[in-house]
Amino acid sequence: MCCFSRPVQSVTATNIFARPAGEGRQFLVYSMTLKAKEDLAMVLPLPVKAGSGENAVTFIDLQGYANFFDDLESGFDLRDYLKSNGFASAGLAKHKLEVVQVGNFEASYVPTVNDFARLDERFRLPPGTWEKLPVYRNYGFAVFKLRPGAAKIHPMSFSFPRADASSLFFPTVHIHDGKVHAKATFDHLLYCQGGSEEEFAMHGWKESPTLVKSFVKVDKAKGLVDGERHCYRKQLTGSLPNQDTRVARV
Repeated sequence: MCCFSRPVQSVTATNIFARPAGEGRQFLVYSMTLKAKEDLAMVLPLPVKAGSGENAVTFIDLQGYANFFDDLESGFDLRDYLKSNGFASAGLAKHKLEVVQVGNFEASYVPTVNDFARLDERFRLPPGTWEKLPVYRNYGFAVFKLRPGAAKIHPMSFSFPRADASSLFFPTVHIHDGKVHAKATFDHLLYCQGGSEEEFAMHGWKESPTLVKSFVKVDKAKGLVDGERHCYRKQLTGSLPNQDTRVARV
């Protein structure tokens, strides 16, 4: 789910990368182009393993690799070229949540829905939002504080302990206006490592023709990618069911 604490004018060109991180954890990288009139926060609900505590999420600074997704996409441009030539609220807590600087962002991890009361009001979702989304009752939340204006957001990255270590999670539900709609307009590219070839083929993912190390700067990616494996991509565009995306058997 990608949701915002204040109305936004537009959100386009969303890119998400996911990979198992070992010990039941998952890497997630998220980027988009955003236009907004005021300070706000982007909230990403995460299916975090129960009892993980307030330090469950480890934020990773990718400010030095702002073109991470450009490089990922370049690996699939090659495949397209070959094909064309005949070859995817409770009470207030006693203390504030920790805020960390991650590149251009201030980021916080909110361990439960009730803990949103510990954030500045500008960075909470409208009252009643979570009651409409009971599936997220037991989730944790990565919160990134964003500035007003129009900008391409450099990749936001972190790892978290998965509640279900057999699947990878992509937060693709939309809440851009404080409301939950059955369908939403998607402009997403999803990238993944770690699933089975059978699973990817069954659900319309495309495989990179070469190993990731041939098109991603592995040394700048801070362990997020496995350079010795291929990457898979799936495009989500147009009006689609407003739901998160998962890849099983990882």
